[in-house]
Amino acid sequence: MSPSEPRRPRVALESTIITHGMPYPENAATARALEAEVRAAGAEPATIGVIGGTIRIGLTDAELEWLAQAKDVQKLSRADLPFAVARGLHGSTTVAATMICAHRAGIGVFATGGIGGVHRGAAESFDISADLEELARTPVAVVCAGAKALLDLPKTLEYLETRGVPVIGYGTDEFPAFWSRSSGLPVPLRCDSAAEIAAVLRAKRTLGLEGGAIICNPVSETEEIPRAEMEAFTEAAVAEAAVRKISGKAVTPFILSRLVDLTAGRSLRANIALVRSNARLAAAVATELSA
Repeated sequence: MSPSEPRRPRVALESTIITHGMPYPENAATARALEAEVRAAGAEPATIGVIGGTIRIGLTDAELEWLAQAKDVQKLSRADLPFAVARGLHGSTTVAATMICAHRAGIGVFATGGIGGVHRGAAESFDISADLEELARTPVAVVCAGAKALLDLPKTLEYLETRGVPVIGYGTDEFPAFWSRSSGLPVPLRCDSAAEIAAVLRAKRTLGLEGGAIICNPVSETEEIPRAEMEAFTEAAVAEAAVRKISGKAVTPFILSRLVDLTAGRSLRANIALVRSNARLAAAVATELSA
């Protein structure tokens, strides 16, 4: 971009999908594809990560490639971010940490795969993703394919409603379940264009309401795994995680990895397709907001 050209709107992208969401080399290829989707839609991508304790708003290609192959990179949420910065560590940013960094950099739209939420069995474990609380406090719009289906989706929606987070279905009346277009749950709000979404976000800002918003963009019909079929795979992976006593931040990466095996790669293909679609929509929303 030359100095005379207007600055393009920016879209934040997380780095946990690179370090904990997909195997190499699919992770690096997908990260580059997301950046390309954002640019093709008229915006500028900013993949966010922490390198040597420095928060990077926009990784270089060399940094992205290194992160895709690095071992023992910390998965950073709100609680871990200052520790990594203070100690000079490397880390990838979750939805919560990416929202924090994006907001500090003046970026209002963020594309990801799926948000975290209330985990199954949370009544006993109290395992609730920090993503939900971040959505209630940080003014960044998150474009996603709903919440990951391994979660307790009804309780996740209830939590978001209680905390006043708008949940907007893009062209859908149902809350999507990540790999599946339908969860069987109604989405609270619906918009059918990027312009309509931008109008809601502007109104929210004008009213002085704190927090972000969720824009739910269902995976395409050609790439989705139907809900009933996916639920069987998910239950098997969740049960295996329980038997192995896997907990905390390790749960989601373990289940995602097992699902790739259980679905013979279909879950990975759906994941790649949906996050690319989310990047395109996020760029369109960011462009509308900047108009």
